[in-house]
Amino acid sequence: MLLTLLILAIGACNQKNANTTTSKDFDGDETAGAKVKTGVKPAPDSQVAVIETADYGRIVIELYPNVAPQMVERFKKLINEHFYDGIAFHRVDPELGIIQGGDPQTKGANVSLYGTGNSPYPNVPAEFSDIPYDRATVGAARTSDVNTANCQFFITLKRQPAFDQKYTVFGRVIDGLKNAEIIMGAPTEQGTERPSDKVVIKSVTLQPRANFPAQ
Repeated sequence: MLLTLLILAIGACNQKNANTTTSKDFDGDETAGAKVKTGVKPAPDSQVAVIETADYGRIVIELYPNVAPQMVERFKKLINEHFYDGIAFHRVDPELGIIQGGDPQTKGANVSLYGTGNSPYPNVPAEFSDIPYDRATVGAARTSDVNTANCQFFITLKRQPAFDQKYTVFGRVIDGLKNAEIIMGAPTEQGTERPSDKVVIKSVTLQPRANFPAQ
């Protein structure tokens, strides 16, 4: 039961699907036919995504276009359009070890919609790989349909084997992981995983990878 509920907790970018589907994912029913790219060593993009939060400092994400080219392209496109500026990290889960953000609905006051929003663009198909969800991994959120990644993303702050080969890995945090951990521990509204005080992303920019030393 716990594993079945995990995908629902991750949330997704497609509002219709997020509100109407139930998950069979961790029973293997919906990911069994998905292709998995194996044996590929992540090759960093020439640019990194630099997330500047209003209260928690900076998080720098290395991107892997050789692993998930379509998701990286979408992420960079949205960054260039300033799509993520003003959006919040709407979900924190210390037990699971994740933080999640990227939903444009979080710019509004209707918290019931948080986790259901997407970008104006079509969903991105699954780009699964055998890269494990270790600490600092960045993945694409989705519904129980494997091909519904779009704009939302999550960062794992501890090993999460239940996500392996079930969510698209497209990057890794190379700086600011402690800031992400502090966000994960932020106080939440009672009975929810929503931070009591909005964790606002001031901006996300693309900067040269060379500006950040190898970790």
